Amino acid sequence: MKTMRWAWTGIAIVALAAGFVWAGQQAPDTAAQKQFSAWLAAFDSGDRATLLQYLEKNYPERAADIDGEMGFREMTGGFEFKKAEESAPTKFTALLKENESDQFARATMEVEEAEPHQIKSMDLRAVATPVEFKPTRMSEGDVIAGVRKLAETRAATDKFSGAVAISKNGKTIFAEAYGLADREKKTPNTVNTRFRMGSMNKMFTATSILQLAQAGKLKLTDPLGKYLTDYPNKNVATKVTIHQLLTHTGGTGDFFGPEFDKHRLELKTLRDYVNLYGKREPEFEPGSKWEYSNYGFLLLGLIVEKASGQDYYEYVREHIFRPAAMASSDSLPESEAVSERSVGYTKFDGSKAWKPNTDTLPYRGTSAGGGYTTVGDLLRFGNALLNHKLLDAEHTHLLTTGKTDTPRGSKYAYGFMDNTEGGVRWFGHGGGAPGMNGDLRIFPQSGYVIAALANLDPPAADRLSSYAADRLPEK
Repeated sequence: MKTMRWAWTGIAIVALAAGFVWAGQQAPDTAAQKQFSAWLAAFDSGDRATLLQYLEKNYPERAADIDGEMGFREMTGGFEFKKAEESAPTKFTALLKENESDQFARATMEVEEAEPHQIKSMDLRAVATPVEFKPTRMSEGDVIAGVRKLAETRAATDKFSGAVAISKNGKTIFAEAYGLADREKKTPNTVNTRFRMGSMNKMFTATSILQLAQAGKLKLTDPLGKYLTDYPNKNVATKVTIHQLLTHTGGTGDFFGPEFDKHRLELKTLRDYVNLYGKREPEFEPGSKWEYSNYGFLLLGLIVEKASGQDYYEYVREHIFRPAAMASSDSLPESEAVSERSVGYTKFDGSKAWKPNTDTLPYRGTSAGGGYTTVGDLLRFGNALLNHKLLDAEHTHLLTTGKTDTPRGSKYAYGFMDNTEGGVRWFGHGGGAPGMNGDLRIFPQSGYVIAALANLDPPAADRLSSYAADRLPEK
């Protein structure tokens, strides 16, 4: 049996006593449909004993991780059943929607043919919102009121702590903060609080690479080894190009895992990561598929250093943060005191209450992520891109236009997601890790920029940015 695949920010379930609608009619009353209905009811109950009893009887493999199941239930709040897509004797597929957000998922359950029809596999994947279920576009004022209400509600239930900001054509039209930056000291978050941003740092790294390409200091078709001439693995050095690193198609893999946990505080420079991981072979033939690679963006930071002759962090300060007026953004080591930097809080270790994420943090952020910023600085970065303060029009287009498909249905550009829903396009990037979550969405047609940051686990910030993105006016 296969484990369930939870692939996004959160979801919920409502069982319908009368059965499920399928192709405009009642879904066939099959063993798979009945089992699916029973699972929905047990999961949606939110009761640990009820869900455990159901899993022990019908899906023992998942019963062993009941804490994980309940953590997912807490994060998602339950599903709303929307429609059945396939109903066969031993297989049932349905579209579900999170009660607490606009996120949709496709759930597929397969059961044993023989009674008691135990679950063989359960697959649950995030999907783009079907056109028929798209949220209605609203007026700017109504969206702002809705974001405020959602943030207040989630903050009151301890599901959001952070800040949200929205600008239109460079003018900030909404900026508010909620929750506590430091729970022990009772320090409130403000719009100037600095939050760790996880993988959002990739946008700065990719912009740096495109600046160097624009200046003629590198070519995107160049292999990695042209700049890192002493790179330990020859296949990576000769086969993986800068373009492939930027698009996560190089097969360079991740660096998080047991080795990272073991050496977390010893990895102080970008070169330290190469010393630890540089001998690895590509995980697949470079260019053959898309697979998110933090290590690939770590290598891009070293390429920035070689092509520019500057330390990576200094290059980003001089060529990204200063031109964009991002005075509150940086990646100083965690051991250094940083004014107004929030404490991150996590439950990812299975704890019932929020606890500081200190034991999960790297020595410092890297070119793959982990720096800190404010919602105001993120708005300034988005508007600097739209106004070509960081790159000319040609290279801004090259940076932000999708190059390869991703499993979520979006396209990946160079350090940016490129997404079009209902004819409305935005580009940007999110970030998430224990005790941190952030999201930036830039709308080139309307001029809106949305920034959300949180010092809690994902999807704390994503909830707010997604709500606004799905409802803001198209123009």
